[in-house]
Amino acid sequence: MWPWILIAGIAAAVLVVFAVQRLHPDVDHMLYPRKYGSIVKKEAKEYDLPQSLVYAVIKAESDFDPEAESPVGALGLMQMMPETFDWMQTHIGGEYDASALLDPEISIKYGCALLRVLLNEYDNLATAVCAYNAGMGNVTSWLSDPAYSEDGVTLKEIPFEETRLYVQKVLQYKETYEKLYGGIENG
Repeated sequence: MWPWILIAGIAAAVLVVFAVQRLHPDVDHMLYPRKYGSIVKKEAKEYDLPQSLVYAVIKAESDFDPEAESPVGALGLMQMMPETFDWMQTHIGGEYDASALLDPEISIKYGCALLRVLLNEYDNLATAVCAYNAGMGNVTSWLSDPAYSEDGVTLKEIPFEETRLYVQKVLQYKETYEKLYGGIENG
């Protein structure tokens, strides 16, 4: 009797492993969706950004909730602060109030524009992502401090734990999007 129970248990375990392996891509795609794809594609192309980066920021910031609001007041899919939104409107145009950030098109457009500004300013992906979270003032200050940056371009240490974890998360999400979806770069 025992051998048959053991064999049945092993067979059941093998079936479960095969079922999980077969479902695994679907689970990954559910965990890393490409919601708002046409908007992301358009704005990534407009601002010469990898779509994987845009999706990674959206996932890290709001997990694709267009009505997300942080405790400090950041709004929308890409969690932009109203003051930053006002500043970005002076660069790319627009006359919106902060509630417009709850519109996925507006959030993604201005979030992508901000990412482009940061990439142009810092010329380093991790540093730009750091500035997206901690602000340009903090990052510029850290880059000029030898305790945090040896070359003024890259940060060897990020003083804010939240920002350090955020940068790790966004870069990991970006890599995962690239593995799952392949050619989703620049529009």
